[in-house]
Amino acid sequence: MLFLLILLSSVLLSIPFLVPGTGFLMLVAFVPLLFAEQVADETKKKGFCWWHYLCFLLWNAATTFWVCNATVGGGIFACVANAFQMSLVFGLFRWSKKSLRGSLPYLFLVFAWIAWERWYLTWAQISWPWLVLGNSFARTTNWIQWYEYTGTLGGSLWIWACNLAVFGILMAFRSGKWKLFNVKAKAASVIGALVLFLAPPTVSLFLRPAPSSGSMDVFIAQPNIDVYGKHGGLTQADQNKTLLSLLDKAPKDSAILLIAPETFTSDIVMNDVTTSPTVQAFESFMSARPLSGLLFGASTWEYLPGISRPSQTARQLNNGNWVESHNTALMMTKGSELQTYHKNKLVVGVEMTPYPAIFRPIDDKLGGVMGRCIGDGKAECLEYAGTKIGCAICYESVYGEFCADYIRKGAKLLTIITNDAWWGDTPGYRQHLSYASLRAIETRRWIARCGNTGISAIIDPSGNVISHTDWWEPAVLSGKVGLSDERTFFVRHGDFAGRICVLMFVLLLLIAVVRRFTGAK
Repeated sequence: MLFLLILLSSVLLSIPFLVPGTGFLMLVAFVPLLFAEQVADETKKKGFCWWHYLCFLLWNAATTFWVCNATVGGGIFACVANAFQMSLVFGLFRWSKKSLRGSLPYLFLVFAWIAWERWYLTWAQISWPWLVLGNSFARTTNWIQWYEYTGTLGGSLWIWACNLAVFGILMAFRSGKWKLFNVKAKAASVIGALVLFLAPPTVSLFLRPAPSSGSMDVFIAQPNIDVYGKHGGLTQADQNKTLLSLLDKAPKDSAILLIAPETFTSDIVMNDVTTSPTVQAFESFMSARPLSGLLFGASTWEYLPGISRPSQTARQLNNGNWVESHNTALMMTKGSELQTYHKNKLVVGVEMTPYPAIFRPIDDKLGGVMGRCIGDGKAECLEYAGTKIGCAICYESVYGEFCADYIRKGAKLLTIITNDAWWGDTPGYRQHLSYASLRAIETRRWIARCGNTGISAIIDPSGNVISHTDWWEPAVLSGKVGLSDERTFFVRHGDFAGRICVLMFVLLLLIAVVRRFTGAK
């Protein structure tokens, strides 16, 4: 019986991340797991920690297995470690039941889970917030227009509240307490649960973004470069020709923002960008387009002389100098200095060495197997035609409060440049696209998204994908996007839902600890 309950929860948790329009399943997905935990408690079954770990491991494996396409070791570690952290949170809930009574342990579970999600999104260097519960509605956006107030952690709170409401009613039936309730109590329980389920989607029907204050033409190029070189590796010069042949389809005499994907080239040295063959080719191309701007991504390098290490992430060269690497977005316009922004939310292991003071010496002994990219530490806007533009580079688009910082700094439009080719034709790139819709709702901004192999898209402030390319084909996508000065409640005040849950978690944890060690009931 326990296995079936665990399996049912893992399936219900997984489907919303894999099948569009099924976010509603998350509202009951934890109920079988909670019921299994209750049965294990009543029967005094030992080793239940392995059962809830299995539930979370199956969920992680079913939804994020595709990471293994880029790195087998990293993919296995992501599934195993993320499931372990989820299991720790659930184990902490089970521990709290020894000190807290009634509904308090379940409230503790809700606040602990969301505090952990906020830690992932805000403070952790080893961060993998792909399965934040609120993300499960990324392809059920008509239900979550209220994310402009709460962000995704508000969605996590709603999911837990609905699960506990259903679980509470079922437990009342199972224990026979339901028969003891009078008519008013029964009606209050059922009506309360229905309101909890229906109120947020109903409110969403009445929430719409403010009208745009202007517009901008965008032209997105999807070059479809095979990152693994399975179909014949291309030189950088050949890749430049492929991209520019697509961009050349844009009108030459119009003010258009041209967008190319993340890490398109690796021949740019920040100390002297003019020596880059790619920069030279792009400048020649843009000379015939004086009104246009070109936004593109690059793996860039910065050489630093000196005897001592300039930073924990720097690598030493044979000549004794140092080099730092970046994942960079660059904005090029004719006659203006090249603008740059370095990616800050970096993929652990692949792009960055977490907690470098600890892991960098270990990585050095292993021969430098982990990435050493370094960012500027904060979101910064680029500018085209007098308009500030936020450019989230790949993984950054998963972080809602980070993306809101672009808006706080004046961005009227959001762009996302990415290279999802590493994952192959798996749910990964589709999930990544859907998370852009969450950022559109939270900030009420249009989003122009460019992917190397797809999916490139234009997304409106309600999270609707207005137009998109297909996977694994060279393509262009053009359209007009709105510009906005609006600042949503989420942009102005940040993740208040997450902050409140952290506070409540700390308070309940202190109560549990005090009761545990004083023997208070």
